[in-house]
Amino acid sequence: MFGGGGEDVVVPRAFKLLKELEKGEKGGAGLPPYLSYGLADADDDDDLTHWTGTILGPAGTTLDMRVLELSIECGERYPERPPEMRFRTRVNLPFVRNDGRIDLAALGVAQAWRRNNSIEDALNAVYHAIARPEVRRLAQPPEGARFD
Repeated sequence: MFGGGGEDVVVPRAFKLLKELEKGEKGGAGLPPYLSYGLADADDDDDLTHWTGTILGPAGTTLDMRVLELSIECGERYPERPPEMRFRTRVNLPFVRNDGRIDLAALGVAQAWRRNNSIEDALNAVYHAIARPEVRRLAQPPEGARFD
């Protein structure tokens, strides 16, 4: 019997990512206005691995209203493991390494990650970390500076 026995249905990686892509492309369908994401190259990424995202810097921070660009990689272990994320826009944040890679473990995302989490959840965690009191006033590189 389909769906019986209280078993959780495991949605295949590709189906989950297609659903995330649809939400990211539609934007307004429940996506916070300060986030956006989609495939980096829809014509050349059949595995739905390479994504790009943007975060609008939180109000009242030193990144207020800046458009922060990120590259996102949903490896073959996604969604069991969180995506790897890297800022392309140069930022000075305690959870961002010198090459722009985001330390999701430092944000608590890696430890709390569940299969039903999404790219949106990971981006939201970064957004909220930027707005933390101990981070919000950190000096930032000039607008337009990049890691890559």
